[in-house]
Amino acid sequence: MQTVIRCLATGFFISYLPPLLFPFKKNTGAGFLGTLLGVPLVLLFPADFTLYAICMLAFWVFAVWICKKVQFKGQIGHDNPKIVIDEIAGYITAMAFIPRTGPYLLAAFVLFRTFDTLKPWLVKTFDRIPNAFGVVFDDVAAGLLANILVQIFIIFVARA
Repeated sequence: MQTVIRCLATGFFISYLPPLLFPFKKNTGAGFLGTLLGVPLVLLFPADFTLYAICMLAFWVFAVWICKKVQFKGQIGHDNPKIVIDEIAGYITAMAFIPRTGPYLLAAFVLFRTFDTLKPWLVKTFDRIPNAFGVVFDDVAAGLLANILVQIFIIFVARA
């Protein structure tokens, strides 16, 4: 069972790839790959706003549960860099209620990765919570910030 949980937490073990390919780098890029996994998942989510919201909330709960259950040998800290299900949850949040076109998928991706990396106030607040909720919801907060910026662009620029 732990293998299945680890598989889901690591994005089907995708987070193991960067350290194997780039062992000399401190930042492995696993979060980038985890976010990439979120793109096809977002495209599979329902187009209906209500159903999207329900699926997103269910994924948040599922991601927290997975992060709570996953175990790694020699784990350091509460947010193991091999865990990428939180990046997927964050990207799903970044794309909530946004048209699924190439430019918006890319804008949400770039903004989410930026906020997840820089960890501004709201993101840092959740990042400091030392449990599975904090692991997931710092990324959800980064996704929310990205979503707000894309929504502002849609309202004030794209519709003008």
